[in-house]
Amino acid sequence: MSAHFDLSKDEMKSYGYKIVDLIAEHWATIEEQKPVVKATREEMDSVFLQEAPEKGMSADKVLDFVVENVIPNSSVTAHPKAFSFVPGPSNFISTMADSLATGFNIFSGGWMVSPAAAELEIVTMNWLLKMYDFPVAKGGGIFTSGGSMANLTAIVTARRLKCGDDFSKAVIYLSDQAHSSNIKAIRVLGFKKEQIRILPTDIEFRISMNKLKNAIAKDRLEGLEPFCFIASAGTTNTGTVDPLEDIADICEAEGLWMHVDGAYGGAAILSEKGARALRGIERADSLTVDPHKWFFQPYEIGCLLVKDSSWLSNTFSEKPEYLRDIEGNESEINFYDYGIQLTRRLRALKFYMSIKTYGLETFKKAITYNIQIAEDVERMLRKSRNWEIISPANLAIINFRYNPLHLDLTEPQIDEVNQKISEKIMENADAFLVTTLLNKQVVLRMCLINPKTTFKDVEDTFLRCNLYAEEILNLK
Repeated sequence: MSAHFDLSKDEMKSYGYKIVDLIAEHWATIEEQKPVVKATREEMDSVFLQEAPEKGMSADKVLDFVVENVIPNSSVTAHPKAFSFVPGPSNFISTMADSLATGFNIFSGGWMVSPAAAELEIVTMNWLLKMYDFPVAKGGGIFTSGGSMANLTAIVTARRLKCGDDFSKAVIYLSDQAHSSNIKAIRVLGFKKEQIRILPTDIEFRISMNKLKNAIAKDRLEGLEPFCFIASAGTTNTGTVDPLEDIADICEAEGLWMHVDGAYGGAAILSEKGARALRGIERADSLTVDPHKWFFQPYEIGCLLVKDSSWLSNTFSEKPEYLRDIEGNESEINFYDYGIQLTRRLRALKFYMSIKTYGLETFKKAITYNIQIAEDVERMLRKSRNWEIISPANLAIINFRYNPLHLDLTEPQIDEVNQKISEKIMENADAFLVTTLLNKQVVLRMCLINPKTTFKDVEDTFLRCNLYAEEILNLK
């Protein structure tokens, strides 16, 4: 009985070439594909649900099955008409870099196992520290699976440094537009509901400074211990950036940890308009950025940056006996000491290879283009009698709704027609366009961070939206 998993060299090359050809074909024809895929659980069960087989089958047959059933039943988040959530534009070089990291099964936890992997993470982390004007000599960070894990890591660090072992009176603050991953992280860490302050935002969806000051003062008077504020640098809903300079002033005066969640908008620092919007971000104690969003990396790669790398190592470092032989000197960083994971894949490679290949100039041009096209869409909508802007273009995100001037629609009718427009668009796979809620209104939202998206892609989508709206309202 064979108990190994080996294929011959020729078999491996043949199999690998097929996969590379498939990926290359996908990238070459991405505009021709449908951005949206919908399927029910019953439909997926009918294709995939079966017991694990005792006997194997041809590798080519398994690959054929996957190509025929998995890939066509997955939405294309890199499609030029994928406008919803935060799309995943990615890039081919990073895709291949991930294949290298996986193919060689490189462990990126400790220096002794892979010094090159650790060094690449140090180098790319330094690139990011410089982008955000964090101190390179003292600062540091860690790549994570995504923004959710980066935010969790930041809050764990803030809690330890500000609260020690007793956080029973600790209070943490964030806005009603902060990403849900922050709430999840706070709950995972054992904070009670009464220790969380979710503060309302103003008409532009920015945190109100007065409400923040009042909340901190009230909590201190009640004997509680404010310790952290989570600011947003590009909210998922609207792309809004909180007033970071004002927040930094308050955090410094009150002794609060300032964490900035820039998972969405942080990459905008590479454009002139984005850099202006993000002024004050360099004053944060910790910062989340998410390269698999607007740095055009494939899933999964998030990142946490901190002003002082010892904050991470003092929070997460453990010294079990079985790791005693791989503890190097202080310059040889073991990244399992900087976060939650011991076993870590080499995430830095794709970031490194793509920036080395394309250069920062290409990233800067892409991000600048994304911001510009969203502003162009806003100008187009303001000239239309059919569309109302609810939140203007902010860091490549814009929110709007169908509300024609010549029709006297009630708020419930407006909500209903916009919800149905989205459903029609998605049902016909014209584009990936869904709704969100702003000021209790159902609105359509576009996130335009794909460099492949053209203004014609947007115009075609609005043409469809107008046709569906007329159909829904029986205007034809």
